[in-house]
Amino acid sequence: MRGYFGVGIDGVSKEGNMGNLIRTAHAFGASFAFAVNPRVVAHTGELVTADFADTSKTHTQIPFYNYASAAEVDVPQGCQLVGVEITDDAIDLPSFRHPTRAVYVMGAERVSLSDEMIARCAHVIKIPTKFSLNVATAGAIVMYDRLRVLGGYAERPVMAGQKPLEKATHVHGGRFSRLERRARRSETE
Repeated sequence: MRGYFGVGIDGVSKEGNMGNLIRTAHAFGASFAFAVNPRVVAHTGELVTADFADTSKTHTQIPFYNYASAAEVDVPQGCQLVGVEITDDAIDLPSFRHPTRAVYVMGAERVSLSDEMIARCAHVIKIPTKFSLNVATAGAIVMYDRLRVLGGYAERPVMAGQKPLEKATHVHGGRFSRLERRARRSETE
């Protein structure tokens, strides 16, 4: 699959959800994970991202970043920030075309994406469910949809139970010269 993606939570308050999300992100091939304004655990003074509930130890396999605010989230050049939030104007996930280079950010467990974060998003998408899902579950669904759409898989069969269709063979475009293309284009204009 071409491109890359990162995933994070804005205002995360539970270490289990953060651990679950980054473990799933690692499984789906995320390039990095992050938390924005993570909650501080009252009795230890540590951030909820200090000790992940993640058996695969993802934070040792892919970069993990803590940001104090939405303004600090570092979005790579050419990458698009995609918010996952239930709003009236959000695009339904099944109708969304994923950017090749994307950073997905979910709202925290008890609250929505911050207004500051939504203002930074190039797109806001929602999962068409009857009610809000667990943040790590929502992230898993978005990452699965990204893999399904951009992963280069063959189309599904028309009828249930049929064998999957064969994946089309990739056709290379061959060698070409951009200078020759420009010259031909200018001749026709």
